[in-house]
Amino acid sequence: MTPLAFTKMHGLGNDFVVVDATVEPFALTASQIRTLADRRFGVGCDQVLVVERPTRADVDFRYRIFNADGGEVEQCGNGARCFVRFVRDRGLTDKREIRVETAGGIIAPRLEDDGEVTVDMGAPRFAPADVPFLGGSGGATDALDVDGATVTVSVLSMGNPHAVQVVDDVEAAPVTTQGPRIEHHPRFPKRVNAGYMQVVDRATIRLRVWERGAGETLACGTGACAAVVAGIRRGLLADEVRVRVQVRGGALTISWAGGTKPVRMTGAAATVFEGRWTPPQA
Repeated sequence: MTPLAFTKMHGLGNDFVVVDATVEPFALTASQIRTLADRRFGVGCDQVLVVERPTRADVDFRYRIFNADGGEVEQCGNGARCFVRFVRDRGLTDKREIRVETAGGIIAPRLEDDGEVTVDMGAPRFAPADVPFLGGSGGATDALDVDGATVTVSVLSMGNPHAVQVVDDVEAAPVTTQGPRIEHHPRFPKRVNAGYMQVVDRATIRLRVWERGAGETLACGTGACAAVVAGIRRGLLADEVRVRVQVRGGALTISWAGGTKPVRMTGAAATVFEGRWTPPQA
């Protein structure tokens, strides 16, 4: 097969293989994506990001995301920051701010003067059907039965589904044991990202996320957005301020003014290397 040209990037350690499909279509199978993402038998990454030409006139690009398990998902915030740096570095656009269509809606990443990237992630959605979340209230919290224990979660969509819980100590949270159980809980028909948030003060949180289809990652951009939104709705965090979210790979800054206002996320995006990879036969 023809070798696949790619760029390895990361946003706070959440790492990606980025592919330019603006000329040649992206044609890898789910099995080939799993091999590409494998850290022993492929290049290795949390997600594969695909840059395509837009399908509508009011946006600049189409953005597709595939998790390490080969499944296509709706949204990836850290990937969005890498996306705008990629298209700028590759000369695909000279704009500092672009509009991008995703399966979860339109986002608008902007390259800042200091090299960081701010992404308008759109407004959070709370209606259970938009997550989807069976039997949900749409309120600030819901009770979820996990292996016979009741867990209080804040459920919302940031273009992809999230269930956030508050914990006393994020380092002691059962992310790797309980996280997969929440991800595959039957009340989430499309699975869910399970977030564990420790509130440090009204403008600072620590966060770990078990990501749907990828496991725990060093950072989850949409997870950070969901956690801040959940904290504000629950009265634990201040609104109208920039909340610092400390993740294992570094720090993000999230702001949300409430209601139908968009969530804005700012953080780093970096290129690691470029290469070519020959896919195995499908």
